[in-house]
Parts: sequence; structure tokens; C-alpha cells
Amino acid sequence: MAKVPLPERGQPLDVSYIYQVTNALNQLSDQVSNATYNYTTIDTVSAGKQNVKTSEARMIGGFVTVASNATVSASSTKTFNYTFPADFKYTPIVTASPINSGKTAAGENVSVVLTDVTRSNVSGLVRFNASGDVSIVVNLIIIGIPN
Repeated sequence: MAKVPLPERGQPLDVSYIYQVTNALNQLSDQVSNATYNYTTIDTVSAGKQNVKTSEARMIGGFVTVASNATVSASSTKTFNYTFPADFKYTPIVTASPINSGKTAAGENVSVVLTDVTRSNVSGLVRFNASGDVSIVVNLIIIGIPN
């Protein structure tokens, strides 16, 4: 979007300048619409469904290395913890996905369980369903309303 030059003090405002200001406002209005698809609904445990402008929601993508070139046995677990860079107003929605970064057979047979989610932290565990060498990273997507 083009920037409108600021007028000098005492400069008469002519039709050309007013046209530039109006055109810039119309372009801005087109970009920032009140359409319903610009809203995000976050269903919180403590406050129910919250509808906020998407620009007012906070999304964090993070990861935690759970095991790096480690040998594990079947049915064993390893815990992980991730602290958010900022607090949320309510407990956010968190999803976790295991990544088999070591590309091993044992790394393909894991499950992730989130054990605790707070406004500033998520904890969980990775359960290994097969024995062997693994390198596992857990990708996290956190969506919520900032504090």
C-alpha cells in the first residue's frame, strides 16, 4: 500500500491530497474487513468459546527434543516440558505431533500424551511402543488469547 505524504504546516489541502488520503483509507478498509472469516473461535476450558479477531489471537509453533540418539525399551516413557514465550489469558489449545527425526523403526512406534497445559506451560510424555534407538522431537502448536 502506498504511503500518503504528510502535509507541511500551513499547506493548503487541495483535492489531489484529499483524494490520496481517501484512496489510502479505502485500500486499508479493503485489507482489514469485518468479515466473519477474520475471526477465530477458541474454546477455553475456563471461559467457554471466545471469538476474537484473528489478529488478536496468539499462535506459537514450537518443538521439544525428547530423545536424541537414545536407546529405549518398549513401554518406557520420557517426559517433556515447554514454556511459552508469553502468558495466555486462558489455558490455550495445544496439539503435539511426534517427529521421528532419527528415521528408526522404534521411532515410528511412539505416542504423545499431554499431561498438563497451563497458561504458560505444557508438559507431556512420549511412550515408546518398541525397543531400539530413537531420536524423537515433539512439534507443538499452541493457539490462545494473549494476556
